Amino acid sequence: MRTTKSRATGIIDIGSNTVRLSVYQLTDNGAYRVVDQGRWSARLSQRVAPDGTLPADAVDELAEVLRHYLRICAKHGAERIRAVATAAIRQAANRESVIQRLRSVAGIDIELLSGEEEARIGSVAMLNSLRFGDGFVVDIGGGSTEMTLIRGRQVVSAASFPIGCVNVSARYGLGDEPVTQETLETIIADTKSRLRREDWISRHPGLPLIGLGGTVRALAKLRQRESGYPFPHLHGYEMSAPDVSAALNDLSRIPVAQRRKRPGLSKDRGDVIVPGLAILLGVMEHIQASGLAVCGAGLRDGLFYETCEPYPLPASDEEVLEESIRNLVALYPAAPGEHLQQVRKLAVALFDQLDAGSQLPRGSRKLLETAARLFRIGATIDYNDCADHTFYMLLHTHWNGLSHRETILTAAIASYRSSSSLRRKLSPYPSVLSEGDLETAGRLGALLLLASTLDRSESQAISSLEIAVEGKKLILYAQSSHPLPVERMEIGNMAKEFKKIWGMTPELRVVRV
Repeated sequence: MRTTKSRATGIIDIGSNTVRLSVYQLTDNGAYRVVDQGRWSARLSQRVAPDGTLPADAVDELAEVLRHYLRICAKHGAERIRAVATAAIRQAANRESVIQRLRSVAGIDIELLSGEEEARIGSVAMLNSLRFGDGFVVDIGGGSTEMTLIRGRQVVSAASFPIGCVNVSARYGLGDEPVTQETLETIIADTKSRLRREDWISRHPGLPLIGLGGTVRALAKLRQRESGYPFPHLHGYEMSAPDVSAALNDLSRIPVAQRRKRPGLSKDRGDVIVPGLAILLGVMEHIQASGLAVCGAGLRDGLFYETCEPYPLPASDEEVLEESIRNLVALYPAAPGEHLQQVRKLAVALFDQLDAGSQLPRGSRKLLETAARLFRIGATIDYNDCADHTFYMLLHTHWNGLSHRETILTAAIASYRSSSSLRRKLSPYPSVLSEGDLETAGRLGALLLLASTLDRSESQAISSLEIAVEGKKLILYAQSSHPLPVERMEIGNMAKEFKKIWGMTPELRVVRV
């Protein structure tokens, strides 16, 4: 068995509120994933002295955290470490001496990003992981807020504003008590006033807003917990301006101690979630956003893409999905590529010839193709329970390019074995799925099961496939280089299940070539 070599890269983001580490593993077959992370609640923006300098004790504490992160990187054999600093150090009066001190004490060079660079790199992360072609990207940090306009999947304009959840909290003297409505309205008005200084921001009303950073993620976690949302991912989760407003009004009325007890809200967000949400609501109202989507990727991911994966940005949502599937298959090579490609070809052939009469909903072909390329991924855990592992992995493994609903359906189609097991798998997700999705997943799952059966010997013997419907029979005319006895037997075994879904019994007829 061929071994796959790998190398690691460490990315450190010295933010105003949090200092984070991500260690990425990149294999020689082009697969990548995060293998370790670190998080330290720095609150650097709160520690800036009245003269605008960052005190020595804060710098020394940061240096110790960086030394700890370097040890983690060394454990993984990281060949490269890239560390960047954002608003807190960027805005510090002694920023040059801070960077020099960190270099001498921690032994690492720090890149000081401009606000525009921070905005652009965050947008790179979004464009590589979500399928929005047009919209605004907002990243609310501890000491700054970055805004980017995306048109045609390209960065058109970007700006940074010196307002964040930490320094706004300090500016308005927000302590442990509830925040008054008057203060909230002042923060929202100040946010809008600053945005008006960049006139391009107000010229595109009705575009979606894509949110990066801790404030948006914290809101999404809270909303999911309170609504009983059953899907485990924040990435791609969607909310509205009323959702933001309701959360802001709710949290602002209670003291910090009570916020920290809220299920779904981390304790270290309790004191800064309210100013962060006020900024977010101000942004949404100013741009008249059509909605808010959460991007789970952020600055570190954008830095990784630029550092280790310097490829052109995906030109379409299809390319986002394509790259994500490629990465998953490279990470979990459970089946030969030739077999996966053959099953995909046969599944599409069946779909295209049956679709006219079946009236499957729009987008079904994409779901079937995606499932066909990933249906064996669960075998990397255990072949005997491959279907169940496939379903779990596709729900919990990080991949991009589909909505939450589409991800659940793809996992169900890829792991299809019977209508009863499908019903069991989809039963926790009625709030995410649409009417008719169970039937669609069953029909597509049965097609994929039939397609995989047609290459059960994994020989890619079928060169072309034509179908004919004769009464209650689905005749499969397969041009093949050999008789396909294994495939014929397997089709007989699954014929009853296929008939239950499609109302036809499949029958294989081999045309020798």
